[in-house]
Amino acid sequence: MCQKQLCGGGSATKKGSCFHVVCKWRAQFLKAKMGANHFRFSNVSRLGTHRHRIEDPVQPSFLCSQSLGNCLIMSQPVAQEILTELESLRLIDPHTHINPLAAASETLADVMGYHYYTELAHSAGLSRDQIEEPGISPKEKVGRLVPWLASMENTVQYSWLLEMCQTFFGFCDERITESNWETLYDASLAKMQSPNWEQQVLEQSGLDQVYLTNDFDDPLTGFDTAFYVPCLRTDDLVFHLGKPEVRERLQKCTDVNLDDSASMKDALAKLFAHFTENNARACAISLPPNFAPRAVPASTVDTLVGKVFSGTELTESELESLSCFVFWSLAELCAEHKLPFDLMIGVNRRVFEAGVFQGQDLYDKRVSLIQYKELLNAFPQVTFPISVLSETSNQELVSYSWIFPNVVTNGHWWYSNIPVFIENHTRARLQAVPKTKQIGYYSDMYKLEFALPKFAMYRRILAKTLAQDFVVDRGWSVEKSVELGKLVLRGNVEAIFGPV
Repeated sequence: MCQKQLCGGGSATKKGSCFHVVCKWRAQFLKAKMGANHFRFSNVSRLGTHRHRIEDPVQPSFLCSQSLGNCLIMSQPVAQEILTELESLRLIDPHTHINPLAAASETLADVMGYHYYTELAHSAGLSRDQIEEPGISPKEKVGRLVPWLASMENTVQYSWLLEMCQTFFGFCDERITESNWETLYDASLAKMQSPNWEQQVLEQSGLDQVYLTNDFDDPLTGFDTAFYVPCLRTDDLVFHLGKPEVRERLQKCTDVNLDDSASMKDALAKLFAHFTENNARACAISLPPNFAPRAVPASTVDTLVGKVFSGTELTESELESLSCFVFWSLAELCAEHKLPFDLMIGVNRRVFEAGVFQGQDLYDKRVSLIQYKELLNAFPQVTFPISVLSETSNQELVSYSWIFPNVVTNGHWWYSNIPVFIENHTRARLQAVPKTKQIGYYSDMYKLEFALPKFAMYRRILAKTLAQDFVVDRGWSVEKSVELGKLVLRGNVEAIFGPV
């Protein structure tokens, strides 16, 4: 911490404001601790505003060890002031799994059937057969999950559920239990059956735009693509061309006879044309920890495309080469169409083979962004919003975004979407990465109701971080800190993906 500790500035230091209280509180605290003879406090007039400056040297160890608790206390009213401003901001959700033809929930089972709750209940002891029994009614499914909520009420996922029920359905109890869940179920059903339920959720959640995750053969019809924004998801194209059903889908939706590298590129180009004509704003893919993209000569791939589309099984090495070729071709098309390429790095699929639906995959920290060196250097004109899963990967992502102009930190994905990780990752990014290169958050939701509690969680963490790290520790004004918060929450989403 700087020996000349600034304590604010700008209009935020007006008497009576939270920040004025912080400055005054800090001054009194330091004066009491250090003695009046060792502490001098001055007002510096500047362009009609004033700043409070602590001019005498203060040892960093003193501030860190003795005043940490007091700084945290001081930041609380400031955090609330910042949070109030952030809560007034309408949002764009830049990554979801929403089905735009059935975006909102129809019953409480759509909410509690979200994989977080089924996998936590399964982990706590509820059998997979009980959760996924064919033919059970939505109400029966909720009834089977409710007894297991007590075992997960300490989790942030449970807090999302409770906040949703309290906000949308008027639930007033502190817990969802075997004695009150049916009343909640009936109240939620009455709400969800209203004809404009989707619009109610969107308005209460403050959403101006929702980005989708679309299969490559999605017709992109039946919904407003200006609001529900398409995003071309490419996992199947890169990693699953060995499956007959994927090859059939690709040939059917592109009407291309695939037999060599040129025909593969033609098919991919048709997909990009279809998506960009329908307002697609990004291409996206989730990537296993062992993937290392590289350029593969067309001559090598000619034979592989012909073999795989004739039904010949490829070796592991051949599949890897084909995957790299398709991936590289996608990056080339992103450059051509000026689309960001969202990379979600580090997930291993089907680790827990007996897990519930969507509860089988886990992250693997045996991954490094050095594996993407060739890609990032080869495509400086493509923006790569990158999501990672582990603490180590986040530190690496901070470094890469610090150095590479085309790397952007993107949200808090999956197993990183827990407050302790979000706070640590947010602080690191805000302290080290240019403010214009950070996408603060996305919900990753499957139903619209989840946007409200998830973004509320992130806004609280962001407000706390801005208050402590920027207002209290660095002397920023509340207004300046709010501007930064709004930039990472929404401004950068529009700058990177395009305006509403």
